[in-house]
Amino acid sequence: MEIQRESMDVDVLIVGAGPAGLAAAIHLTDLIETARGNGTLKGVAASDEFTMMIIEKSAEVGDHMLSGAVLDPIGLDELIPDWKDREPPISDPVKSETMYYLTGKGRFRVPYTPPAMNNHGCYIVSLNQLVKWLARIGEQKGIEAFTGMSGRTTIIENGSFKGIVTDDKGLDKDGHQKGNFEPGMELRSRITILAEGPRGSLTKEAVKRLGMDSGRNPQNYLTGVKELWEIPAGRIKRGTIYHTMGYPLGTSQYGGSWIYAMSDELLSIGLASALNYRDPRFDPHGAFQDFKTHPWIKSLLDGGKMIKYGAKTISEGGYFAVPQLFHDGLLLVGECAGFLNSMRLKGIHLALKTGMMAAETAFEALQKDDYTAKTLSGYHSRFRKSWVFKEMWQVRNFHQGFAKGMIGGIFHTGAQMITGGRGFKARLMATEDHLHMKKLTEMPSARLPIQRKFDGILTFDKLTDVYASGTRHEENQPPHLHVADTDTCLNVCTEEYGNPCLNFCPASVYEMVEDEGGGNRRLQINASNCIHCKTCDIADPYGIITWVPPEGGGGPVYSQM
Repeated sequence: MEIQRESMDVDVLIVGAGPAGLAAAIHLTDLIETARGNGTLKGVAASDEFTMMIIEKSAEVGDHMLSGAVLDPIGLDELIPDWKDREPPISDPVKSETMYYLTGKGRFRVPYTPPAMNNHGCYIVSLNQLVKWLARIGEQKGIEAFTGMSGRTTIIENGSFKGIVTDDKGLDKDGHQKGNFEPGMELRSRITILAEGPRGSLTKEAVKRLGMDSGRNPQNYLTGVKELWEIPAGRIKRGTIYHTMGYPLGTSQYGGSWIYAMSDELLSIGLASALNYRDPRFDPHGAFQDFKTHPWIKSLLDGGKMIKYGAKTISEGGYFAVPQLFHDGLLLVGECAGFLNSMRLKGIHLALKTGMMAAETAFEALQKDDYTAKTLSGYHSRFRKSWVFKEMWQVRNFHQGFAKGMIGGIFHTGAQMITGGRGFKARLMATEDHLHMKKLTEMPSARLPIQRKFDGILTFDKLTDVYASGTRHEENQPPHLHVADTDTCLNVCTEEYGNPCLNFCPASVYEMVEDEGGGNRRLQINASNCIHCKTCDIADPYGIITWVPPEGGGGPVYSQM
């Protein structure tokens, strides 16, 4: 039965209340109020009926925010010049930093740290707390984020972006309406700003349907797995940063770790690993648990307690993977557009600035009452003139240089530093991450399973970590992980790859179970475990898994993360 939906018209719709979306809302509000004050406000924004709406899929703003994170304050300085006087949840600046190469048992200090990895003047932060603080700043300006509301699909008419359809609430797992059923709404907008973060589902749909990735590299990703630890006071001084390469990833796979002392007793620790790996047994969560068994890491955590867990994908494709940033009625900001400095592994400052540039473009369009691509292309012009472009351009070939391993990547990086980001070629091409995975016939050793034991003190199984993520979903709802062909999983993938979904998911969402009596195997999807990292949407070797938002309000709760 076709669902009858209400339709609501808004002038500006922002999807995602993360740093990019909130920056867009705050800056647009400031621009409107400044123009109102000096008498230059005109067009739609001058009307008493002007509406700007932010929707956010998490139950509370910040719940789904996860990052390392070290903040470069350049974006915040521009968005809120007096931020230091507004009691921000930002601790002392980075005070010391060291990079190590780890072997299985030892460590060697890297003698030279690239300038891009210099964190002087940056701050260790909780992205969850930073975003909550930004939301409070917005509330003081009359900005409200509507939480527990996710976007399920786009509205594209005659080649123009017209808005989105929000999620239906109160459907059971078979799609039948329960007693509390509420249909999603059509939110139709003059301008939509997508600020969904990495691998945004609406962004993915819009970019494909509108051809906004024509001539671009495919986006490449890492999966970052993180835990927050309480450790004995005095072990590490607040403001200390460690980064590592090597163990447990070795030289064949790109990635590395971070260890950030958020206070004298609170440690952010994680491992980011590229998803263009070859071994179908690779397990980002398992590799992170291995990392913690390294003698040095173990000594840092000894006597401590893990209090939070999370995982997310990281957009690493760089400048050449950034899609067209505008279309009729549409702007893309933050990491859903690929704005992340792959060498620095930083994106919060870029999210803030791209949100501001989108706000300036939207303001111009509202003044003109023109929302066509011609006017919205001003966003691209602003980008090319900004420090965001300069920063992205300087590392334009960085991630691609590691496609064949660490040794080659180091040589590429050296050449890029000498040549202003170019390296050995003007543009290094890339392929989708899942195409790098080897079949079992190509990698016979992958037929041998990797055995891990978890002690529940230092290392944890996936279900224990999922519990620590605070993840909650309404159990009886339609699955939000769509597998296009389960026969491929059972009859083809089992033989060709050994079902890598059992490994790459950091939350035990995918499980092969036998029917009662030991009969046929089937794929069981434990959707309630999902922590919204979207690794499966990227790493599946057949590209048949699609992640869509579950019923709004569900998912992890990344407090302090």
